[in-house]
Parts: sequence; structure tokens; C-alpha cells
Amino acid sequence: MTQNTNTAPQSAGAESAGSNSAATESTGPEIRWQDVLSPEEFAVLRQGATERPFTGEYNDETAVGMYQCRACGADLFPSETKFASHCGWPSFYAPLAEDRVRYIRDSSMGMERIEVRCANCDSHMGHVFEGEGYGTPTDQRYCINSISLKLNTADAQG
Repeated sequence: MTQNTNTAPQSAGAESAGSNSAATESTGPEIRWQDVLSPEEFAVLRQGATERPFTGEYNDETAVGMYQCRACGADLFPSETKFASHCGWPSFYAPLAEDRVRYIRDSSMGMERIEVRCANCDSHMGHVFEGEGYGTPTDQRYCINSISLKLNTADAQG
């Protein structure tokens, strides 16, 4: 497993990080993620795997709502920030708030990338890229695995 060090997009803060195994500090009982997640969810959320492009349930989703962490339910990305990047994974130009995600330098795969994790439970979400020329307010693309997300639609919220 690759050891990661911190970095973040220039507009975001960074905090310390360990390996992709990602333990979370908490005051409650420790969660056995393999008992609550499917094997596919566990591989992506807790081990940093990536789902195949164009296969995820939210790749082409346009419903209004809040995208939450599939592992812990934390609100991460409002649907208003989702855009069609045609990259094979759901893309967002910003999280709900900077304190909802954390960033880690990822040197795996022979390139430098910025990993995005849920700030609440430290689950792997995907990666964020900058300067790709998309017409978004932030010039960022949060490329997020569908399997890392759960969409809470506006109808379900209220």
C-alpha cells in the first residue's frame, strides 16, 4: 500500500494523514467496516480502490439532492455542484464545505494526484483535479466514485 502525505488544492487546507487503511479517531465503539459495507464498497471506501469508469449508478444522475458518504452518511456534495465532465465518474466542482472533505497527496499510479476523503469517517471518495478547463466556478473537478456516495434526493429530504 502506498504511503500518502498531505497536500490540498490551493484553495483548501490540509491535515495530517496516514495510509489508505485510514483509521478514524472517535469516542464511540470502533466500526468494523467489513461488517457494514459490501465487499465492493469496502474495497473503494476503506482500501482506496476505484470503480470502473461509466459503471457507477450516479455517473449520469441529474436528480436534485445531497450526495452523502455511503459509509457514514455525512453530507458531502450538493447536486447543484455536479456537472457533466464525461470522464466516467460523477464530477463536482466543490464540496458542501471545505471541512466536509480532506485532501491527501497520492503518488500511486505513476502520477501526482490529490485524494479526497470524507472528513467524518476518512473513507476514500476519489480525487480532485484543477486547471482542466471546465467552465465551473472553481476550475476544479472532484472525480468521485459512485459507490462512495449515496444520493439523498430532495423528495426524500422533506
